[in-house]
Amino acid sequence: MPGGISEPLMILMFGFAGGMILGLAARIGRFCTLGAIEDLLYQQSDTRLRMWGLAIGVAGITAFGLAGLGLFDISANAYWITPWSPLASVLGGLLFGYGMSLAGNCGFGALARFGGGDLRAFVIVLVMGISAYVMMSGPFARLRIMATEATSPAFENQSYAQILGALTGLPMIWVGLAISALICLAALASRDFLQNRRALFWGAMVGIAVTSGWFGTSWVATHGFMPQPVQTHTFSAPLGETIIFLMTASGGGLSFGVASVFGVLAGAFCGSLIKGHFRWEACEDPRELRRQMLGAVCMGFGAVLAFGCTVGQGISAFSVLSFSAPITFAAIFVGAAIGLRQLITGFA
Repeated sequence: MPGGISEPLMILMFGFAGGMILGLAARIGRFCTLGAIEDLLYQQSDTRLRMWGLAIGVAGITAFGLAGLGLFDISANAYWITPWSPLASVLGGLLFGYGMSLAGNCGFGALARFGGGDLRAFVIVLVMGISAYVMMSGPFARLRIMATEATSPAFENQSYAQILGALTGLPMIWVGLAISALICLAALASRDFLQNRRALFWGAMVGIAVTSGWFGTSWVATHGFMPQPVQTHTFSAPLGETIIFLMTASGGGLSFGVASVFGVLAGAFCGSLIKGHFRWEACEDPRELRRQMLGAVCMGFGAVLAFGCTVGQGISAFSVLSFSAPITFAAIFVGAAIGLRQLITGFA
């Protein structure tokens, strides 16, 4: 490894650094999925949704660019080697989106708020992390596996870039670059957005942070001696991994995901200090806390079922143009819209 840095330390450095950028983007750049959806539906503002699109496009361009240069083994990424169930993507996405609206944040957003002193977000993080492990390896794991395996088609390819490349005869890397560039152009097709330098900067930085995870884990997996999955930032199962690490650190468990969680907390804390927004907050209404805890349970279950959250599927999986990404993100959007409608105007 470069500079005599050990492989585990390099993984942690990439996870923490990328997470810190994401935390800063949330606190300084106001990068938030639920906020973007709420702005679009109720404020007629698409700025934060365009930030999300820019992050996806930048992450895709840099990911496929690194793959073309031989610096990222894109075929080994977690989303291409995991069997995909369309039903799990839809149901998990709907459940996650609805839970996100009840909780008032996704897992990533809750971490960012906790970094700014919000103790309600701390409760959401705890409940979501535990719920994710209940679904991933706890009492509901067998049911989840059976349902996913029964509804997973035997696809030869797992990416839109792969299948379009095969249909057109073009190199998969060039197809991926072209699609990602189109996503960028679509996000930038707004004069107001182009004039918002803060939104442009932080949207691009989120995309770069996601790609840094792909690059770091792929580099260690390719050039190191320790087994290392090729992964990047997501905030569902890593919340549970962080809880386990804090309880059993002497037995190991410090991973890319755990470092990413700590990085978001550190970045959000620094960002809240820079903006002068850090303050301790707590929940005074038991009904509000009950609603947020229920939302956190839904997010934990939904994220594991869909194999990712707003960051995991909404950006990380999108950056490699995984089949699951747009379907899961659309389901999250619909679930969140239903939840917001219930909370803001009701269904009457």
